[in-house]
Amino acid sequence: MSENPVFDRIKGEVASQDVVLFMKGTPVFPQCGFSNAVVQVLTYLGVPFKGINVLEDDDIRQGIKEFSEWPTIPQLYVKGEFVGGCDIVREMFEQGELRDYLAQKGVQTEAA
Repeated sequence: MSENPVFDRIKGEVASQDVVLFMKGTPVFPQCGFSNAVVQVLTYLGVPFKGINVLEDDDIRQGIKEFSEWPTIPQLYVKGEFVGGCDIVREMFEQGELRDYLAQKGVQTEAA
């Protein structure tokens, strides 16, 4: 047994799909501008992803920050690896690195 059941839940979520976004709100209704920006990038790229609404669960909301050792939300995970938050995702997208990263990880994108 793990010493931290919240970390176990987070690990389960991260493993449940290739691309997982811990965010404020939902992909359909983001509740902060930073979460919305990451949703827009993933949607533009045509990447299927699972959104986890941290506002619905204080344990996850706090636990994800400790899990990743990253202080802010949103947090993007690809194939179980922490990619980064809004600024990192936006920068990778603008420089064309995000699509390459996803392709290297075997994640399909639909956008040209």
